[in-house]
Amino acid sequence: MPTATRLGAGAGTGADRTLPPRPPGPLIWAHAADPDRIPALVQLAARAESVRPGLTMLLTLSDASVVPDNLPDYVLLDRMPDEVAADCRAFFDHWRPDVGVWHTGHLRPVLLTSARQAGIPLILVDATEAGFSDSRMPWHRRSERTALNGFEALFANSANAGRRLARIGAMPDKIHVTGPLQEGCAALPCNEDTRSDLAEDLATRPIWLAAMVQPDEFPIIIEAHRQAIRAAHRLMLILVPRKPEDGEAMIAALTDQGLRYVRWSDGGHPNEVTQVLIADTYGEMGLWYRLAPVTFMGSSLTAGHGGRDPYEPAALGSAILYGPNVGRHVQAYTRFARAGAARVVRDASTLASAVLRLNAPDQAAAMAQAAWEVATLGAEVTDEVLETIEEILDRRPKTHARP
Repeated sequence: MPTATRLGAGAGTGADRTLPPRPPGPLIWAHAADPDRIPALVQLAARAESVRPGLTMLLTLSDASVVPDNLPDYVLLDRMPDEVAADCRAFFDHWRPDVGVWHTGHLRPVLLTSARQAGIPLILVDATEAGFSDSRMPWHRRSERTALNGFEALFANSANAGRRLARIGAMPDKIHVTGPLQEGCAALPCNEDTRSDLAEDLATRPIWLAAMVQPDEFPIIIEAHRQAIRAAHRLMLILVPRKPEDGEAMIAALTDQGLRYVRWSDGGHPNEVTQVLIADTYGEMGLWYRLAPVTFMGSSLTAGHGGRDPYEPAALGSAILYGPNVGRHVQAYTRFARAGAARVVRDASTLASAVLRLNAPDQAAAMAQAAWEVATLGAEVTDEVLETIEEILDRRPKTHARP
């Protein structure tokens, strides 16, 4: 897989630019008119790639100053060609997308005409009222109407946006009012027999989860738990290291603090006196999120780790706590915090206080419900868009990269 092309990369200008080769396999071209929606498009790419391994998304941006970091290998980045027919033809001749996903609005007639001439099926997602002019100039409305009718499907993020599309002249049978395209997450799986057994054994124990914890966060998490169990002595912590091999360091820290623990990877099973369950295995986060009504998302208390995806616990009904260092996921955490679904903590004392407050079932339940609503809304819209993309890819000839 070639390295993601940064905006403005490549020698030359316009049609003369030097570009990396088109990757093999299916390629989705996605244009982000609004940089705040880039994470949702990247997540759409992740879902599509999980269905079709080897798929790539080519992401173009309207704002050349906003370049996302930490893109996965299956997302490439290129700058938008100028609104010049020759440049647009060169862009599509090089990348040869199998489907185009245009985000929000602010249509580019020359570019979209070139896409249609190249035989690229197009869909519009997250269409907003603001993305389309309310101009009464006949030529402008004709231009937008022609561009809109070149799309196979139009996903509007509100009823008002859908009506705006219809007034411009979009075909009603193409308009789908879905709500906004935003990050979401399907619920992680788990072994139901294991979950049922643990839930029964721990039915009388209050539980909180510290997930994806970095080694330099261990002392903070352990101190927070020590403070919390002074007020709630039956409280149990499920402690998940970022890497299972960090379990040994956790054991040393817990032993030093005199806390009673069991280690899941050794077959340990919590009982009435267990204070900490070390969950140092791969692939079982779906189990731990289901057991814990409150989750602290690690890799966020100390700098340099970037935070972890909050949609995973949210999709399984867990209230969310997080530290101040969530740079990779700041938009997602902001959305959850505004919905009353997540709270920021800064040290052991504020973490212990938050865990104790959420130990009250009604408090945790209200936050968990808010988190679930945010997470599932994004997942449902992504599912609908992904279904349309899959239908298009299924009928496309499988002739991708040139030899």
